[in-house]
Amino acid sequence: MKRFALLTSVVALAAPLSLAQTSTWVPDKMHSEVDFSILHMSLANVRGRFGNIGGQIVQNDADITKSTVNITIDVTTVDTGVPPRDADLKSDHFFDVAKNPTATFVSSSVAKNGTGLTVNGNLTLHGVTKPVTLQVDGPTGPVSGMDHKPHEGFSATTTISRTAFGIASSYPASVVGDDVKLNIDLDIAKQ
Repeated sequence: MKRFALLTSVVALAAPLSLAQTSTWVPDKMHSEVDFSILHMSLANVRGRFGNIGGQIVQNDADITKSTVNITIDVTTVDTGVPPRDADLKSDHFFDVAKNPTATFVSSSVAKNGTGLTVNGNLTLHGVTKPVTLQVDGPTGPVSGMDHKPHEGFSATTTISRTAFGIASSYPASVVGDDVKLNIDLDIAKQ
């Protein structure tokens, strides 16, 4: 009976320690965005951005490679600085935001890569899910934000194929390039 009581006490003490090893962070919507660039007419890159980034990162404080990422991107916020083009991008010719208003990225692994990280996961965009790899700088900080919470920063890059996600499949690459370069900047706040 004493062994059972001792074992129960050890388990009860260990449970909070295992929970204390993770922390939850959410994007600061005012300071986080996904920027993109794509070649237009084989002449010049068109650039744009998505705002209203949501989701969360659960960091393992003892081992960052055991962390998880689950980020949501509001595709309805697409902004290239040209309102008629933005309206076309939101239409069923491209993102079809009426049916697919958000994109999500869910990590499957996190690995150290020099001074940064390599984060593998699945990106769901335009109703299609494909694996992608992010090359990540960070985390920076933490620093205290205006909200008096600790903040950290991450910057990530990747390149995806628009046609692999079924976006503007009727447009040849000579009109709208196939490779889309993504730059992701996240300012995340500890919860």
